Amino acid sequence: MNSNSETSVNRWRLILGSLSDKQLSFSGGEREVASFMDMEELLDYLYSRSQGDDVRTDGRSGSLSPSVISAAEWITKVRTLFPKKTAEIMEKHALDEFHMTELLTDNAVLKKITPDMDLLKTVLQLKHLMKGEVLETARNIARQVAEELRQKLENDVKRSILGRIDRNSSSPVHSARNLDITKTIRRNLKNFDTESQKLILKDIYFSNRVKKYNNKRVIIAIDESGSMTGSIIHSAVMAQIIASLPFAELKLVIFDTSVVDLSDYADDPAQILMSVQLGGGTDIGKAAAYCDQLIETPLQTAVIIVTDLYEGASEKYLLNTSRNIITSGAKLSFLTALDEEANPAFDRTLGQKLADMGAFVGAMTPEQLGDYLGRIFS
Repeated sequence: MNSNSETSVNRWRLILGSLSDKQLSFSGGEREVASFMDMEELLDYLYSRSQGDDVRTDGRSGSLSPSVISAAEWITKVRTLFPKKTAEIMEKHALDEFHMTELLTDNAVLKKITPDMDLLKTVLQLKHLMKGEVLETARNIARQVAEELRQKLENDVKRSILGRIDRNSSSPVHSARNLDITKTIRRNLKNFDTESQKLILKDIYFSNRVKKYNNKRVIIAIDESGSMTGSIIHSAVMAQIIASLPFAELKLVIFDTSVVDLSDYADDPAQILMSVQLGGGTDIGKAAAYCDQLIETPLQTAVIIVTDLYEGASEKYLLNTSRNIITSGAKLSFLTALDEEANPAFDRTLGQKLADMGAFVGAMTPEQLGDYLGRIFS
């Protein structure tokens, strides 16, 4: 069976539902089958609620009072696995027909939910439908989750950036943390005792921590695409952490087909998150051009664009603008995912073109981004 036939069969299986398993099974590679199985689980979760008016139910019935946490996870996964238009239809069914409106209408219910990453993702996807007290509670959820994430990440990220070892100078502070083992061994090889087969350490060397100065600029541009929700949250928190460092000035923008400069709010990730409008078109080239305008001292500037690289505008314009940034001497990076899992889904063809011209293209965890910034500014 060719790939087109397998895809058609798998789509029919989704339409017929899991009860057709004995007559029609998913086919294809392991990852493809797993993806379709996840889709089916999401469809079953929603349409098993209907009271016989959906062809997939075949007489099945389901609870009309699912857990709100499960509803939050369901909405997040639907946005990840299904095309945007399909996800919007399913969400409309969920909200209008199958009694999953608690997150939008009942402030008491929303307050009872333990704030976590899944809930925040759902809030960001549905906040445009929230009003009044519910919207204010959503803001508090964004604030609380962002603060917990900052506390979790800050020490490691700051250590990665500020704790880069300068191997070219010695430190007057003699501590185990600053011990330069490689230099100590290399400088004492001449003292090796062949009789006892031991290295005699007559001189021990320690290294300086890198000194930082207030002349670096970090420019972060965040793609508002719905598929980037996890990366958007981590980007907002990372912006707050970087903005608090003594060595860097931070500029922060969000973009879809327009660019909005939120640099004045870099220290308030909740405000940034509540400003994001998920979905819509994407003009990465326009965002890159705006970042280019913010560069004053190229050799002391890092431009970080968090995006899945699915360009909705002119690819040529994006490539030309990226080339201008790179040739100026600034460091240009396209982070296809920025979160704790760092599992990217992006346009690999465009990514390769950008990498070929000298940009960094790939996924990072927040700690890896901290280490990356430490390296390029050390």
